[in-house]
Formats: sequence, structure tokens, C-alpha cells
Amino acid sequence: MRHWFNMSLTAQTRLPSAPAAGRAVLWGGLLCGVGDLSFAFVYYGLLQGLGVVHVMQSVAGGLLGRATYSGAAASASLGVALHFLIAFIIAAIYVALSRKAAALRERPFVFGALYGAGAYVVMQMIVLPLSAWHSPFWPPNVALIPFIGHIVLVGLPIALATRRFAC
Repeated sequence: MRHWFNMSLTAQTRLPSAPAAGRAVLWGGLLCGVGDLSFAFVYYGLLQGLGVVHVMQSVAGGLLGRATYSGAAASASLGVALHFLIAFIIAAIYVALSRKAAALRERPFVFGALYGAGAYVVMQMIVLPLSAWHSPFWPPNVALIPFIGHIVLVGLPIALATRRFAC
């Protein structure tokens, strides 16, 4: 009997082909990027009154720091590009891990939720403190609604795309 936590490889484990893995990264990254971007527009743009351009400029601020807000459309466009680059990287990591651990493909809801939570923690504890924003490492900026958003809109779409296209 296989358990959900059994992540060992067996002779019966079928690894996805390179084109299938590429489709999983493409769809996972697109779904994650669109979902997370939509969340950011609603949560930060509308509910917190920052505006859509400001939200995208904030993403570019990871490279540009505070100067991002003087870049208008250019820094907002850079923010969109960076956002999707990060989404594709996050998807590629999950797909690569799923090639080593079949359970990630077989149980997308469990491992997708865990992966989304992990992605949020990595962004808050590692990526943002190392960015040009110089966000403090401790205490981390942990907010429940964005945390849940990462579980639902980052981890799950990537895991489900991996199951759909890389199995």
C-alpha cells in the first residue's frame, strides 16, 4: 500500500518526457502568474488603494528599489516581466522536483498546497530581504490572506498543471 508520504522512486515510476515537463512549466507558470497577479491587483491594488500600476512597480522594486516609482510605465512593465519570470521559475522547480518524487505528481492537492506555502515563506524570508527593497529578514511580513493566496493561486495551479501535463 502506498502512502501519501512515500516519495521513493520505484521501477514503475514513469518520468515525464522533456516536452511534457516543458508544457507543465509553461501552464503552471502561466496559471500561477495570472492567478497571483490577479490576487495582487485585487488585494493590494483595490482593497488597499494602491492602484494597478503601483502594484506592478512594486514588483520591479525588487531590482530598482524606491526608484521604481519614478519609472511609470517602464517600471510597471518590468514588474510584469519579473512577476512572470518568477512564476515560471517556481513552476520549473516544482516540475523538476516531481521528476525525482512521483508523489508530487500523484498528490497535487497535498503537495501543491505545501509548495505554495513554502513559496510564500521563501519569498518573505529570503527573496524580499535580499532584494533592493531590503525588507527586514525578521520579523517576516506574514499576512494570512496572501499566505492562503499563495497556497491556492501559486502552489495548486503548478501542482495540477504538473499532474495534467507531466504524468
